[in-house]
Amino acid sequence: MVRKFRLYLSREYYNPFKGELKRQTQSYFLVALRSFFRFLVKKNYKVISPDTIELGKVRDRQIKYLSPENVEKLLASPDTNEIMGLRDRAILEMLFSTGLRVSELVALNRDHVNTKEGEFSVIGKGGKARVVFVSDMANEWILRYLTARDDPYKPLFIRYSGPKPKELTDESHRLTVRSIERMVEKYRKLAGITFPIGPHILRHSFATDLLNHGADLRSVQEMLGHKNISTTQVYTHVTNLRLKEVHKKFHSGNKDRAVS
Repeated sequence: MVRKFRLYLSREYYNPFKGELKRQTQSYFLVALRSFFRFLVKKNYKVISPDTIELGKVRDRQIKYLSPENVEKLLASPDTNEIMGLRDRAILEMLFSTGLRVSELVALNRDHVNTKEGEFSVIGKGGKARVVFVSDMANEWILRYLTARDDPYKPLFIRYSGPKPKELTDESHRLTVRSIERMVEKYRKLAGITFPIGPHILRHSFATDLLNHGADLRSVQEMLGHKNISTTQVYTHVTNLRLKEVHKKFHSGNKDRAVS
């Protein structure tokens, strides 16, 4: 049955919106299956050993990120003369400034964010808490957006379009992950960025920006909320450039010397 499930994931499963499953995504399903079997073992059910379910080999991930020029174009795309544009600019600035996951962003309430200190804490994957730092620019746009609001709702970012909610509650006005995805796609087109992107690309751009300006990998790991440093090491496009610079600067073969 497990083998049939694996074959189904790799050959038959098809999402009408996102297409076939990537190998890494298939592994997520298998990780969940192993966790379920471990749970059953603890409950004394007779099941196959979770260790017999091996994960498929996954190639190194290719990280997509935006160049500084494209980041600026994307951030400047919203029309900030309107409340929705102010909100969208604040969201884009927040994502690039903090490296937040979209699920973490939409869960924020107004009282979560300390605009005076420019930092706040979030609970990320696995219930792990971390401190998030907001840049001066992002902080300014958040303040401008909040100043323009005249509603009583708690969510930091609320929706202004779509069908009117039946109940005027905080949660009925909270933006969803899907809303943020559609928003980023909208501004991607307005910015003239020719390749498809999603909100997560701003998280990658955040990490890339830090590393390019001298941050160490361990600090970036903490700010991203990665449990293992190996997860952060996917940003090899930056660290490899650093290695090239070190090689160029220090290897004796790059020094001026006569060629015999």
